[in-house]
Amino acid sequence: AGSRPNIILVMTDDEGIGDLHCLGNPVIRTPHIDRLYTQSTRFTDFHVSPTCSPTRSSIMTGRHEFQNGVTHTILERERMTLDARTLPQALSDAGYATGIFGKWHLGDEEPHQPHHRGFQEVFIHGAGGIGQAYDCSCADAPPNLENKYFDNVIRHNGKFVQTPGFCTDVFFRAALGWVKSQKDAGQPFFVYLTPNAPHGPMIAPEKYKQRFLDLGYDEDSAGRMGMLENIDDNMGLMLEKLDEWQLVENTLLIFMTDNGQAGRSGTLNGKKVSLDFSGFKTGKGSPYEGGTHVPAFWRW
Repeated sequence: AGSRPNIILVMTDDEGIGDLHCLGNPVIRTPHIDRLYTQSTRFTDFHVSPTCSPTRSSIMTGRHEFQNGVTHTILERERMTLDARTLPQALSDAGYATGIFGKWHLGDEEPHQPHHRGFQEVFIHGAGGIGQAYDCSCADAPPNLENKYFDNVIRHNGKFVQTPGFCTDVFFRAALGWVKSQKDAGQPFFVYLTPNAPHGPMIAPEKYKQRFLDLGYDEDSAGRMGMLENIDDNMGLMLEKLDEWQLVENTLLIFMTDNGQAGRSGTLNGKKVSLDFSGFKTGKGSPYEGGTHVPAFWRW
């Protein structure tokens, strides 16, 4: 009675059901997420919106995206209405520390930034992906336009900071460092950890994509699958640290994705092949099941 469990919500970008070994992918190795799958309540008919911003606005508000004024991912249609009360605002009022690490994508203009929407710790890139820039208000930090996924400039609590390393590693390290500080302070926390991977462009560290290149996959396919295995390694680090810090018993850990699979085809040894093992006829951007049916594992 009266307890306040910690909450960690991990939501990857453009990862589908067919991208996980535990849900049928025979090529990609995801042993850490597979282990989380065995420990979790699995929602087997879990649906989101077909693209990024609409899903994120619904999670932040508990309302349909159109009620939030969010109908697209660009051209100012990704900006969530300022009238909405958000999940981190509610949790802040309940005594939680709140932090976002990764992708926001609900408005880059100052009033829409997450530090105005209930997040006390903010460590984000801009736009819908690192290095993206569109007309109107949706754009990432200029240095990231050339140097996409390594050594990125990140906005940390209102200041731009240079980071070392691959973007997904950076977001997980930042989130885990903050978790440790809240644990040490005896402070219940809400972590919204939203890496941009495996959103395109399909870039991964060489050690992650080399296995797929050796198998005969094209560069883009190897990059995307390498990003997915890198996410799994970072999830493994998180599971290890939650255990080490004795946070497993009082932390709700949620793993989900924001829409159906992107990057559904590639080439293997010069021949076009499907990379979608979900069994759905469509993926990201579609109103059919392939666009909206995603993994959802909840462990407490």
